[in-house]
Amino acid sequence: FWEATSVLSFLLVGFGHDRKESRDSALQALLVTAGGGLALLGGILLIQTAAPGLRLSDLPALDPALHDDPRFGFGVLLVVVGCMTKSAQFPFHFWLPGAMAAPTPVSAYLHSATMVKLGVYLLARFDEAMGGVAAWSSGLVVVGTLTSVWGSLQALRERDLKRILAWSTVSSLGTMTLLVGLPNERGALALVAFVLAHAMYKAALFFVAGNIDHATGTRIIDRLRGLRRAMPWTAAAATIAALSMAGLPSTFGFVAKEAITTAKKMSDTLWFVGGASLFVSAVGVAVAAVAAIRIFSGPPSGGAGKHAHDGGVRLVLPPLLPALAGVVLGFRPAFIEPLLLESARMIAPVLRTVDLDLSAEWRARLGGIAVVLALGVAFYATWDHLHRSLERLRWLDRVGPASHYGRGLNLLKRTAAWVTRTLQHGRLGAYLAVTAAAAVLAVLPWLLRVPLALPATPAAGSSGVFAGCAVIVAGAALAATARDTLQRLLGAGAVGVGSAIVFLFCGAPDLAFTQLAVETVFVVVAAVALRRYRPLTAQQTGTSARAAVAVAFGALLAVLMIAIASRPLDPTLADFFLANSVPQAHGRNVVNVIIVDFRGLDTLGEISVVLLAALAAWPLIKGRRS
Repeated sequence: FWEATSVLSFLLVGFGHDRKESRDSALQALLVTAGGGLALLGGILLIQTAAPGLRLSDLPALDPALHDDPRFGFGVLLVVVGCMTKSAQFPFHFWLPGAMAAPTPVSAYLHSATMVKLGVYLLARFDEAMGGVAAWSSGLVVVGTLTSVWGSLQALRERDLKRILAWSTVSSLGTMTLLVGLPNERGALALVAFVLAHAMYKAALFFVAGNIDHATGTRIIDRLRGLRRAMPWTAAAATIAALSMAGLPSTFGFVAKEAITTAKKMSDTLWFVGGASLFVSAVGVAVAAVAAIRIFSGPPSGGAGKHAHDGGVRLVLPPLLPALAGVVLGFRPAFIEPLLLESARMIAPVLRTVDLDLSAEWRARLGGIAVVLALGVAFYATWDHLHRSLERLRWLDRVGPASHYGRGLNLLKRTAAWVTRTLQHGRLGAYLAVTAAAAVLAVLPWLLRVPLALPATPAAGSSGVFAGCAVIVAGAALAATARDTLQRLLGAGAVGVGSAIVFLFCGAPDLAFTQLAVETVFVVVAAVALRRYRPLTAQQTGTSARAAVAVAFGALLAVLMIAIASRPLDPTLADFFLANSVPQAHGRNVVNVIIVDFRGLDTLGEISVVLLAALAAWPLIKGRRS
């Protein structure tokens, strides 16, 4: 289901498939999140190897001894990488703003409220098992802080309202990751409260951005002014949601941010975490002011907003409902406290009911609120100046993770083209050589560890076996040295005839007759088919390499057969077939009974393959005849 979210995101982001921007953004989202999904899969396999049968619900009672198992530790690291890609953590954050090419409902639901939080959710589920590991807590705090600051800086560089909101979402996801890393149970409560608050106000603001785009045809904030009179319901939704995003009292955003402040105060975090949190909160206030004040206040700008108006109920209700829910829960957080407590206990089971104090008196926090609001107002007032200053830092785009993605994608394309030219060249002989060489490299490490012992040859048939081997060697030498195609074909046929002789004198006459019939038919048919081709000359490229591969593959088969023959024979299957051939299948020829009865479905499948091959060849034969 984790991978299903990546595939569905790809389809939803690429909804406008006729636009290159949508296709590129969808591909980027798929490559980044599916790549992280592969890391997640590898991590889960390693964790299951270290702790077979481990479930998410078992993590709170995890054996601490597993922390010393390198398989478990490396597996958790890969899980963290997968979570970072899904939840847009630095340096995998760049795909989320690009995903805003999706339609507004997709952005509101999948990429601000639900789907991108899947990685944060999984990190939170692992937190109880890993919270005692210093690298876990400090790593998440550092990554979350860096992501939140970087997302806030990028939001100041944007002019597209939807991309501004997208970068602020990246910043919020960084804050959530930071909360998971805090080494106290109040961090769990702050996390679940912030997840809910962010879902309500950010989804509403994305719907507002979609309504503005629908009504004016643009989301560039420089072209939008004074839309309050033309779009009063959308303006009301934007204002209510912005109040919650800014963390003002009587909103659930205020409740969540106070829970975050309490969790940070109870943790011995580094100084830069506090400074980063202040900066991120202030930028959040500025973004909320841009969405609610800059666009809707003042005189109408004309141009893009000249014919703007609110849409019908289907466009007005989506932003209003989550925005109003944030206000209702802000006044009465007791409504949601049981659900939040139950969710937080999944992360921190030691959390008590008395710890859930979401209805804090806002007057006691007035000093902290005033500092954040004052700094946010300053950012809002100087938004254009900050934007111009940050836009000059073009080197950020050249060295940032997004540029590495583009270079990596180009390298992948060039590598794929080189591999295709090198391997898919249309020369069947080279294909066979590569296949044989790959088989040798794959099996050789195993064979080197297998004890070998030459099996004894029955004295009764030794002369016949040696004669058959001599025919095989002579046929192989002819096939390798002959210049004419027919001579090579006859040499290969001689190898098959020699094999039939060996089978005959080793006590398998039915197999020998089958081998002889197959080789005879093959040589005759191949000779008829190849009679139109001119003889192949001896001047061929790569002869030494092909000879080396051929000798290695032949030696591999020889050693493999010796290894099989060296193992003690287990007669269980043979005894079963001998005992049941007559009573169950009413046949005394055990080989025939195995093929027709005990393995009847295998035989039917082989016959079906031959039949399909004949049906496929029939049109070709008709075309050749005509």
